[in-house]
Amino acid sequence: MSATDRFSPLTRALLDNILRAGFPPLHTLPVAAARQAYAAGVGAMAEPGPALARTERFSIPGPAGAIPAALWAPRTEPGLPVLLYLHGGGFVIGGIDTCEAMCRRLAEQADVAVVAIDYRLSPEYRFPAALDDSWAALRWLADQGYTLGLDTRRLAVGGDSAGGCLAASCALLARDAGIPLRLQALFYPSVQMRQATDSFKTWSRDTPLSAELMAWFQAQSVAPLPPDQAWHREPLHAPSHVGVAPAWIGLAECDPLADEGRLYGERLRASGVPVQVREWPGVLHDFINMGRFIPEAGQAHAELAAALRQAFAV
Repeated sequence: MSATDRFSPLTRALLDNILRAGFPPLHTLPVAAARQAYAAGVGAMAEPGPALARTERFSIPGPAGAIPAALWAPRTEPGLPVLLYLHGGGFVIGGIDTCEAMCRRLAEQADVAVVAIDYRLSPEYRFPAALDDSWAALRWLADQGYTLGLDTRRLAVGGDSAGGCLAASCALLARDAGIPLRLQALFYPSVQMRQATDSFKTWSRDTPLSAELMAWFQAQSVAPLPPDQAWHREPLHAPSHVGVAPAWIGLAECDPLADEGRLYGERLRASGVPVQVREWPGVLHDFINMGRFIPEAGQAHAELAAALRQAFAV
């Protein structure tokens, strides 16, 4: 049996439709065109989010100026817990709009306020600019979130893919800064660059997250980091994970990053951190933004919402 036989029928059908459409691979496009193409793809595949009682656009002070932010909440009353959500996209593409549908759904299902930001993207601003903005936003929410009527004693951070890297690194920085987090919620996080895992070898061909696209992301985004900060891009290899926030990790079976998520869960468990790992069979990277075609997207949203409810109820 070939690896592609492990795709679910709906995943296979979606990939076949994408192939027939003849869209050029993102890594062959100029950066601006790749951003537009990804946003259009998410817009076509994501199940629209629900209407909510509270939606706001605002800004958060950042290290290089104001960071655009959005807030979604199911109620207008003060006192909701808050999730800072960091979008995926290889540090090059993506934004508030590409994670909005899921953030709206999480806000409704978990009864929380969800904040997303447009952190600075590469190649205009190479890593660690994205982490600097994400960490500034998390610290601001911890210190000033009350000005938005949020209960910052109940604070979590989450993200997918590159955003999962940012969320994991922010959780480690929060531990070191004494900022208590209830949960770090990571969808297929990119937590290392230094070795090719079995899932990378298996699933980086003939899938949207190809080896070529990942190499393009890395060439665009990664700047040399001081040795003591290298783990900021590779949180799997942080010196210690002891005392970091509990984790919920959602994975796709047919994903080059699946093994990285598994390894991160194992590393956290070995450090005494409570971890829940949930893997959806037969689906591929970015499936959480494919709800019109992949029903597992809605399942993943609901399970993360349940994890958030539980974390915030403690």
